Amino acid sequence: MKESNTCHGKKAHHPDKTKEQLSNRLNRIEGQVRGINKMIQDDVYCDDILHQILSVEASLTGVKKMLLEAHMKSCIIEQIEKGDSVVIDELMTTIGKMIK
Repeated sequence: MKESNTCHGKKAHHPDKTKEQLSNRLNRIEGQVRGINKMIQDDVYCDDILHQILSVEASLTGVKKMLLEAHMKSCIIEQIEKGDSVVIDELMTTIGKMIK
């Protein structure tokens, strides 16, 4: 694998299966958001729209968890094994933002 494809070079290198899973989830979320827009245009009851928005937020949380797990199992481990401890600070900053 080329150095430019590593996390150290700030470019991810996820397996095709992971990319496909993330893409599938994001496509579903995109459809949900389009559905919410249609609900608004069709004057659907606000409470029903809010429930759909909550569903989208939960779906995005699932994508974040999946991506974080993949990042930790590949990029983070690789960088720690190479002696790059800066990656831990990056990870802590990212996790801090995620749990706000």
